[in-house]
Amino acid sequence: ELGWTERAWEYLRNVMPASFNDRAEIREVEPYVVCQSTCSRFSPRYGAGRVSWLSGSAVWNYVAMTTGILGIRPDYAGLVVAPCIPAAWPGFTATRRFRGCVFEIEVVRGDKRAMTVNGSPVADTLIPAASFAARNLVRVTLPRASCGPA
Repeated sequence: ELGWTERAWEYLRNVMPASFNDRAEIREVEPYVVCQSTCSRFSPRYGAGRVSWLSGSAVWNYVAMTTGILGIRPDYAGLVVAPCIPAAWPGFTATRRFRGCVFEIEVVRGDKRAMTVNGSPVADTLIPAASFAARNLVRVTLPRASCGPA
């Protein structure tokens, strides 16, 4: 929402386990786990990952990705869908289960920002809880350079 989408994606991508696959001999951890910490340049083990299986970092990466970049987040009044995706992304699909309901979310690029839920337009980024169906088809259209609320 602050206009830092590209920077946020760069930071998140840089801490994902796959970003270290070309440095496995330095990283010293399994290629599919997130580490809690990495040895700094002042350490003789510079770049080595530590505390890989006891880390809460994986959960926080998931939260940053789903609520920040994908923009899918719970709210007391309903479900917010306000994607802030990198300009290079054509869109994405996601399934979110929330309050006993299923939300099939599709985000695509288009001329102007718009959102529909089960074919009906939604004026804001909030899908009100009172309008939830058992299965909800959410379609969001984003202009190429866009982020945050409509």
